[in-house]
Amino acid sequence: MVHDIEALDVDGVLQEATARTGGLDDLGDGPYVEPLGRLVDSLAADGRLNDIGRLISNERMLLHTVNRLRYVDDRKRIPEIAEQTIEKPVFIIGMPRTGTTILHDILACDPQSRAPLTWEVMFPSPPPETATFTTDPRIADCAATFPDRDAQLPGFDAIHPMGPQLTQECVVMMGETMCTPLFHNQFRVGGYEDWLDHEADFGPVYDFHHRQLQHLQSRHAGDRWVLKTGAHLWGLDRLLETYPDARIVFTHRDPVKSMTSYASLTTIVRRVGSDDVDPVEVADDWIDRLRRVLLRGIEIRQAGDYPDAVFYDMYFPDFITDQFAEVEKIYEALDLPMTGEGADAMKFFIDDNPPGKHGIHRYSPEEFGVDPAKVRSEFRPYIDHFDLREE
Repeated sequence: MVHDIEALDVDGVLQEATARTGGLDDLGDGPYVEPLGRLVDSLAADGRLNDIGRLISNERMLLHTVNRLRYVDDRKRIPEIAEQTIEKPVFIIGMPRTGTTILHDILACDPQSRAPLTWEVMFPSPPPETATFTTDPRIADCAATFPDRDAQLPGFDAIHPMGPQLTQECVVMMGETMCTPLFHNQFRVGGYEDWLDHEADFGPVYDFHHRQLQHLQSRHAGDRWVLKTGAHLWGLDRLLETYPDARIVFTHRDPVKSMTSYASLTTIVRRVGSDDVDPVEVADDWIDRLRRVLLRGIEIRQAGDYPDAVFYDMYFPDFITDQFAEVEKIYEALDLPMTGEGADAMKFFIDDNPPGKHGIHRYSPEEFGVDPAKVRSEFRPYIDHFDLREE
């Protein structure tokens, strides 16, 4: 048992990160210290952290800060990073728990696709290389950081399988800008999330995201990036400014299922670092936030300001009925070439990962105070726009 873990302040995070990187202190262009300060303040004011929570939050802030310092330093030392072009990246976006993770894993099986893996997102420096991509010692280093999930997060693999060589989502990469909804999923930081929802500028987030993709592909490239996170709804306009030729799969599901499942996930994750987690508060808080960013995302898409972007709407009930048939539709809609090798690899993954392989995620609206009629009323513009049916 850990005792008396002192929460770090901004100076403490920066000083320790500099020490861990052998003296690096250049955070590069764009804001970092201000959003870090907002997170630190919100952890103290809102977090309700126990000792484990303080330890975890300290290490998370340090990990992202160390990574940012190393991204910036590597870019200075390795000229080819800045020469990389990112063309027609594929983004999977949508509400939480709408099939985005398993779809990302399937698409990543195509040898022509390049998806960020957990180990290289956790330890990106130096840029990964093709020759050692499956044997890099950072894979083992990453595996060693995972907790005993059966003890700390019972049933979590049924919700979101994790592993060093599984795909990682952009919400984690956004941590290197200290501007990501990831933090409010892991910790109760409502003050920070209020700022993120209403004031934060996601322009610098996508500037750095572009640099991250350049970094990761500089010595291990694919034909196209395949990326994923619902957090892209927070900055969809900025994403499209940065990647005007983006190919976007927008996933959809009955919002009652989506909201309840996400409340369950968030509650489980937060209980690792807090002894005071209210599942009803979690659901009520996130439902309002997610509704707002979802409707704003629809408005940005309807505006049609990015004519070179291509969207495809994927419906969760169709996806779970026949996953590969839906993949074929995505490839056709986004004009992606599918080889026999790619099709076989994706089919193999689908067959090897049937629903329930890692357990069944069980939850009910009542556990989280979710009123299905109220949720559907609040999400009515979304439901009607995409003609969603109840599950």
